Amino acid sequence: MAKPEYQEEIVVRKNLDFQLDSEDIPRYWMAGDAFKTRVFDAVQSSFPDGERYFISAVRAFRDRITDPVLIQAVKDFTMQEGQHGQVHTHYNERLRHQGILIDAFTKQTKEVTETRLKTMSPEYNIAMTAALEHFTAMMADMFFAEKEMLDGADPRVRAMFAWHAIEEMEHKAVAFDVMQKVANVDYGTRILAMTHATLAFSFFSAIAPWHMLKMDGYTTRQRVALYAKGLPWLLGPRKGVFGRLLPMIASYYKPGFHPNHVPTVHNYQAWLEAFVTTGDPMKAAEAMYHAAA
Repeated sequence: MAKPEYQEEIVVRKNLDFQLDSEDIPRYWMAGDAFKTRVFDAVQSSFPDGERYFISAVRAFRDRITDPVLIQAVKDFTMQEGQHGQVHTHYNERLRHQGILIDAFTKQTKEVTETRLKTMSPEYNIAMTAALEHFTAMMADMFFAEKEMLDGADPRVRAMFAWHAIEEMEHKAVAFDVMQKVANVDYGTRILAMTHATLAFSFFSAIAPWHMLKMDGYTTRQRVALYAKGLPWLLGPRKGVFGRLLPMIASYYKPGFHPNHVPTVHNYQAWLEAFVTTGDPMKAAEAMYHAAA
C-alpha cells in the first residue's frame, strides 16, 4: 500500500513585519529564561549563511532538472530561503545591539559552509542540505505542535519563528527530491550526511549559547548553573528538545523515507487561514499557537 503524501503548496511571502525593532521585546524573550533564549538565538544566528548554503547546494543541479514541477519548486524554495535569510539578518542586528558579538557566530557559519562548497562534492552538499532541511522541518513541528514548547515566548519573536516554520513545512521535500531524483545520491551518502548534520547541529546548539551567555556578562560559575538547569530541557531523553527529535531523526535512516510521508503539523491550517484572511503574520502566529495541543 502506498504511503500517504503530505505536500503543502509552497508560497513565497515577502516584506513581512514582525516588529523586531520594538524596544519592549525582552532581552530574554523566551519566558525570561536566559539559557533557552540564547539556544534559540544561537541557532538562528546561523540561518542567513545557512540558507545561502542551501540555495547554492540546490542550484548546483539546476541545469539538470527537467521536471517542470520540480523546477518551479526549486524557484519557490530559493525565494523562501532568501526571505528567511533577510529576516534573520535583521534579527541578528537586534542581537548586535544587545552587545552580542554576532559576527563571531556568522563568520564561523560562513567559513564552514564555504569550505563545504569548495571541498565537498555537489552530491554531498545536496545530501547535507536535505538532511538539515529535515532538521528544520522537524523542529518546526516540534516547537509548534504543543503550546508548552513556546509558552511564555514574546509573541513577536514567536511569530518570526512560526512563519519560518510554516515555510519549512511547505518546502520540506525540495532539496530531498533534487538529491534523490536529480543528483542520484546513494543511501550511504544520504545517511552519512544526516549523521554529520546531527553531530554538527547538536554540538553547535550546545556550545554556542555558552559564548552568548558570556557576552551577556554571566560568569563561568553562573553559566554552569544555567546549563545545569537548562540542559535537561535541551538534551533530556523524553521531554528534552533532542529527546523529542531522535525518533524524527531515526525516520530519515529508513531506506524508503520521504519528507512528504511525514504529516504536516496539525495546526498548519490555522496559521494559513489566519494569514490568508488578515495578511498579518502576527495574527497568524497567534492562531497557530492557540490551535496547538
